Formats: sequence, structure tokens, C-alpha cells
Amino acid sequence: MEAAQWLADYQERLERVAYGARAASASLNEVGASATSPRGEVTVSVNAAGVLGDVRLTPAARKLDVDALAVLIVSTAREAQRMAGERMTEVMASYLGEGDALQRIVAEVRR
Repeated sequence: MEAAQWLADYQERLERVAYGARAASASLNEVGASATSPRGEVTVSVNAAGVLGDVRLTPAARKLDVDALAVLIVSTAREAQRMAGERMTEVMASYLGEGDALQRIVAEVRR
């Protein structure tokens, strides 16, 4: 293979990788999750990294004592984070395919 052809092929591969990285980044920016407590008192939203974005309380939440409400908020946030982690893993699987890189992401999400 000539040097010019090799360089052109290499440039094309780099462009595909860069495009894939931009597409994955855009997809991850759209990933997030919301979870609602079993009886609907609390709804929590998080982004792809699991960072809290919003907490909504219904009037039923006012009937709970403060400690019970705190526990409910935390457990609902954890569920939203778990859901966001699953979605992030799905997005990354579509770009990375099965393999070591995906397994590392899955392990990190589970931690």
C-alpha cells in the first residue's frame, strides 16, 4: 500500500472515531432518569452522571415525618441513579459493542 493511501485510510478511521465520540457524547447528554417513590410522594430526576437535577414533592409528602421523607428522597434518588446508569450503559454499548471497555463502564456504574 502506498504511503498516501495509508495516510488517507488512517485519516478516514480517525474521522469515524471522532464522529462516534461526538455522537456518543451527544447521546449521553440526553440520558437521564426520573424515579417516583412507590406511593408517589416524591419524584427525583438525575442526569447521566447521576447528579441530582430536580426533586418534586406532592402534598402527600407533607404528611410524612422529616426522617421518613429524607429516607424516601434518598431511596428514590438512588433508583433514578440506577436507571440513569442502565441507560448510560445501553448508549455506550451501542458505540463500543461488547468488550473490555464496556465492562469497565458497567463496573464503574455499579460502584
